[in-house]
Amino acid sequence: MGGAAGVIRTPDQRLRVFVSSTLRELASERRVVRAVIERLALAPVMFELGARPHPPRSLYRAYLAQSDIFVGVYWESYGWVAPGEEVSGLEDEYDLTPDVPLLIYVKRSEQRHERLEALLDRIRNDDRASYVEFDDAEELGSLLTSDLATLLAERFDESSRRRGTPLDATPNPASSEFLSPPASLTRLVGREPELARVIQFLSTDADRLVTLTGPGGIGKSRLAIAAARALEASFPDGIAFVDLAPIRDPGLVVSAIATALGIRDTDHVPLHEKLAKALDHRRVLLLLDNVEHVIAAAADLSALLSRSSVSMLATSRLPLRIDGEQSVPLTPLPSATAIELFVERARAVKPEFELTPDNEADVAAIASALDNVPLALELAAARLRVLTPAALAERLDHALPLLVGGARDRPERQRTLRATIDWSAQLLSEQESTFLCRLAVFRSGFALDAAEWMCEDLDPGNAVDLLAALVDSSLVQEQDRGSHPWFSMLATVREYARDELERRGELQRSLQRHAAFYSELAVRAEPHLIGTDQSAWMARLRDEFEDIRAAVDHYFRTEQGDAVTQLLWPLYWFWWTTGRLPEARDWVARLADVGYPVTEQTRFRVRFYLVGLATWKMPDPSRIPDLQDCLSYFVREHDLFGEFLAQITIAMLELMHGSSGLDAADEDLQRVQAIAEALHSPFLAAMALLIRGRSFLARGDVANATATFEASLDAAKASGEVLSQSAALYELGWVQMLLGEHGMARDYFVQQLLISSAVGHEEGIAYGLEGLFAVEVEAGAFERAGRFLGAADDTRERKGLLGPGIFSYHQRVLGQVEASPAAEEFTIAREQGRHADIAELLEEALT
Repeated sequence: MGGAAGVIRTPDQRLRVFVSSTLRELASERRVVRAVIERLALAPVMFELGARPHPPRSLYRAYLAQSDIFVGVYWESYGWVAPGEEVSGLEDEYDLTPDVPLLIYVKRSEQRHERLEALLDRIRNDDRASYVEFDDAEELGSLLTSDLATLLAERFDESSRRRGTPLDATPNPASSEFLSPPASLTRLVGREPELARVIQFLSTDADRLVTLTGPGGIGKSRLAIAAARALEASFPDGIAFVDLAPIRDPGLVVSAIATALGIRDTDHVPLHEKLAKALDHRRVLLLLDNVEHVIAAAADLSALLSRSSVSMLATSRLPLRIDGEQSVPLTPLPSATAIELFVERARAVKPEFELTPDNEADVAAIASALDNVPLALELAAARLRVLTPAALAERLDHALPLLVGGARDRPERQRTLRATIDWSAQLLSEQESTFLCRLAVFRSGFALDAAEWMCEDLDPGNAVDLLAALVDSSLVQEQDRGSHPWFSMLATVREYARDELERRGELQRSLQRHAAFYSELAVRAEPHLIGTDQSAWMARLRDEFEDIRAAVDHYFRTEQGDAVTQLLWPLYWFWWTTGRLPEARDWVARLADVGYPVTEQTRFRVRFYLVGLATWKMPDPSRIPDLQDCLSYFVREHDLFGEFLAQITIAMLELMHGSSGLDAADEDLQRVQAIAEALHSPFLAAMALLIRGRSFLARGDVANATATFEASLDAAKASGEVLSQSAALYELGWVQMLLGEHGMARDYFVQQLLISSAVGHEEGIAYGLEGLFAVEVEAGAFERAGRFLGAADDTRERKGLLGPGIFSYHQRVLGQVEASPAAEEFTIAREQGRHADIAELLEEALT
């Protein structure tokens, strides 16, 4: 959102509600609070990964500064006091709250921690705070709903004077949290029986696949989201949203599900095996939206159901025809409900609109003409900005018979819906209509600069006005992604507009223009992916990944091989960080086999991708000569980034040679460090120093290893990239283990674990727990060590990180324990750790 102060924002520009509470004792209450906030179309700001006690102070200070409402929920626990701090994160969050409304809810208890009681005494005397007690989660939900609604009404005309840099709504790119269902900005109308059926089916283990079927625009996605929200308590391990509308290849459905679950495809283990392992014995619901686009993937979905305990709620125009499928067909709304929906949507565009004896016949005629189809009703209601119900009914009476009659290849209700879209489009100006059609080439949503790019021979400076007209007509939706507007089109509208674009003979030209935008975006992103604003750019590229994929598909289809590499090459760190290297590798392998000529630059980039990515997946020193050929080319062409990638990959392989490769590796790493400095990239410098520290460690030079890891930590802090900081802290922890300084090692591992849990990076959590496992073994606490390692094992399985990571050191310690008299006690505790509450265990680890 923009930085200007203003009145309370409309639902597409959501207020942020910061929620403060302990996690373990108030888990059910936090779920209710999140549901209430999202039901009111507000944005919850919560540290909700089950592995977060409290994040670093600087992180939640920033989140608080960018929030509009503070909600505190307290019971008995005061929370954990971090080393060097005077108060718990719970009290610190309250103390750091800016001048915003404070809504405080206290669960009744007779055994509250004395420090929490003292905090509550302060809160009771704070004249800013609304303070109330409650008994259970249901009562809390009712209280919060009422209070937030009242607060929004009271403050409707007040300006927000604190607005600074907004908090991005997109999750941290390092995060491995599930992709949650989108918040619904409107009330579900008239689907109570179908909602009850879905909830009934999925509340038991017997029915694990429910498909909502019906034509486009009938309300399948809206009902599915409402059902998912209502089922949160039944799926304690999470609900993941998978939008399949942008997917064209059924073979990519498994990859889309893995992405939604935060599972990275970075090693040789097949992705379907990772998914089955990650979902085994867990209560997870997958919300699969728009499956009809990839109906051929039904066999993959069936296999996943049979190999795991996952449940699925799918929306599709066709049944999936999988064993055990429960189909819930959606038909048009009853007449009275259709009128209710039309009136509610009309009030959204014309707040003073009322159903009266004078207009009720016209409204009924509108609903009947539109076959009571929800999307058609919403599109028509948007026209009440400028038309009366009588005028609208008359126009529909004239337009729809002609338009419907021209689409005999479609079912009756689908023809009515397309006719309604066509009618809405015909009311646009010529430029607005052209713009709508061009926007249909985007597979998912798009940012403002992408829309401006598609203006081309239209007036680019007029893009905002054109978009505003399309939003006003309900043909395009707008919502905010942090500080940036984000636009999308419903699948049915996109299909209509794309068909119209093709009819006009402009489809291929628009696809080329679309692909060119993402090539330009890749070039623009490259320096930022190794800079201090890496996180924001990673988030943007992840948002627009389906359109990057569409651009690559277009380049292959039109035999533009050089354009493929020009798009892929600048995004190397994006592929690496987000776990998409396998797909990038597949594209490159496909490019290597094209039958048309490509440039020398493309050939060498392809060669490096094939050899380099294979090296990181399965290290093999025999690949060094191929990499050196690529390196020579990059040096000759003054491609510093290519030189960095080739040189650091060679150095990693040389380290695998053992003592015979250490001198060569160190020489290469010095060059890598110099390149990072020449590129002015603290991020690359941190990486180079990290690998160089490992080289010193391999020599047994602990002093230089320590100094180099500390330098890596400093560079990582300068870059602002938290995972590099986490990696350096982890290495320093193991250096202290080698020196026998187990207390200092624990401190480093705790810091590393705090960072990883704060950003939701579960691989980092696993590394931290493995480090603390070793600390506990040295202390003789085998039961505690076992639980830590078991939790690390479970974390790796849940995110498809099977086996120890390539930077793991704990295997030697594990071998010693398994050969010791404590092996049986340790093994039992390790199994307990696999099934432990991760938030509870982490709180123990960090105390």
